[in-house]
Amino acid sequence: MTTEQTTSPPRAGVGIAAQGLGQSVRSGRQILTDICLSIAPGELVAIIGASGAGKTTLLEILAGVQRPAAGTVTYDGSAAAGTIGVVPQDDIIHRELPLARTLRYAARLRLPSTTGPAEISDRVAEVLAELRLTDRAATPVGLLSGGERKRASIAVELLTRPGVFFLDEPTSGLDPAIAVELLRLLRALVDTGATVVLTTHQITDVDHCDRVVVLTRQGRLAFTGTPAAAREFFGLRSLVEVHLRLDEATQPAEWPDRFAEHRAAEQRPRTTDDADVAATPPWRVGRLRQWAVLTARNTEIVGRNRLTLAILLGSPLMVLGMFALLFRPGAFEPTRPSPTVTVMILFWIAFGGFFFGLTYGLLQICTELPILRRERLAGVRLVPYLLAKVAVLLPLLALVDLALLGVLRAMARLPPVGGTDFAALYATLLLSSAAALALGLLCSAAVSDAAQATLMLPMLCFPQVLFVGAILPVPAMAAGGQWLSYAMSNRWAFEGLGHTAGVERLWRDGGSPLGPPLLATYGDSFSRPVWVDWLVLGGFVLLFLGAAWAVLLRRDPRRAS
Repeated sequence: MTTEQTTSPPRAGVGIAAQGLGQSVRSGRQILTDICLSIAPGELVAIIGASGAGKTTLLEILAGVQRPAAGTVTYDGSAAAGTIGVVPQDDIIHRELPLARTLRYAARLRLPSTTGPAEISDRVAEVLAELRLTDRAATPVGLLSGGERKRASIAVELLTRPGVFFLDEPTSGLDPAIAVELLRLLRALVDTGATVVLTTHQITDVDHCDRVVVLTRQGRLAFTGTPAAAREFFGLRSLVEVHLRLDEATQPAEWPDRFAEHRAAEQRPRTTDDADVAATPPWRVGRLRQWAVLTARNTEIVGRNRLTLAILLGSPLMVLGMFALLFRPGAFEPTRPSPTVTVMILFWIAFGGFFFGLTYGLLQICTELPILRRERLAGVRLVPYLLAKVAVLLPLLALVDLALLGVLRAMARLPPVGGTDFAALYATLLLSSAAALALGLLCSAAVSDAAQATLMLPMLCFPQVLFVGAILPVPAMAAGGQWLSYAMSNRWAFEGLGHTAGVERLWRDGGSPLGPPLLATYGDSFSRPVWVDWLVLGGFVLLFLGAAWAVLLRRDPRRAS
């Protein structure tokens, strides 16, 4: 670790006042009750309490991440928080990128659009120096130590020079020496004028703070004041025993009531500027710039993760090899066609495009939800975020689909169609992959982690196999199955491919006696113009992307009442 120091420009610390804060969960259980506290500008404040006391919930309400069920929070007398820094317990940076590149992308998303490349580079260098990370600038984030990653998360927030920082368990999982070093760094931020509020399970962290907020297990305020005053109030030589002292109370409200009487007996201190000062609202980068920055970052992440890139491009090649081994050439030969084989070829091509698109999108959002959540607070919009995912993954799918059709055509596993019909086959398959990609993004937005997303894969694939019409023609299905088939994007891809491949003519006029009976069971499944199938598949793309947007918007804790 280097010992370089820089002089950070002074910050305007923010005073925070909370009145009557309350919060409950969906079951109705109250997790915070009537929290009233104030934090002066330029203070380092620790929130402590037993597990489940509501420390993180209180921190997120103070930071504006959650809306309280009751009460208000003001910042220097204004309801608008202005520019703040929030560092959750989870990492808020991608591990694949070098640290300096990560900060550059973060700066481009957070700083005004008028900020030039040279100014961004200077700001990144300044932040790296301030947090003593200059010698780690070229190191991928995933190779940083735990303490360095925590400082890197703080560095992301420092880019905009916020006047107040909120950190959830910043010393959790760190060695004691590294934890002390991090607390000294936070003290240095306070010395430049910033206000810093943190939660902690490590009671020894409190000794480095100006003020401590103590919560009971029931989410009530038991004390707020200096650590020395807390020890005197609870009658303890060390705050390490404060949780035991709270648990000794015969009534849950005993210590909150004592503190209310204690505070009422004292003169109420002035904690924030009483003037109604309008906080400077954080600037927001335009949608187009956000999309461009997010697209560039996603592209670099995919390119630097060679294993992921190999899987994305290699798995279709493996499937293509299995197609070549499974199906004999000449199934579409007009003089001696194999109708049942043509059905299977078209179906598995359609399903291949669906499967590739689904798997490409299924892990894209759930694996970076903490990052998205923080960037949403920094002004990142959901539409540019989702479209940036599509902009990176759809070209990969386009390459895979083209290779799939091209190789199968060269190996005589497809009918000898001309350029126009081949383009129509390609358009159908690409739209099918795009719809599946959007479905994958929707499911990824709805789950909380990669394990849940993986469990959804068979649930999403089986209906796309059973209700498409390849195993059992749609006209032969029960009424419920026919109705369900309309919701299967793979059905429209399968029937669109069949129309362009000319299976109706092949089965009716070809030399196979199996053709006419098979055509009769399918009815008019392949009779529609292919552009109808394209419209339906395009509708699925818009529907799934819109649903993904709605799910992410609903998961935003700031929308909670």
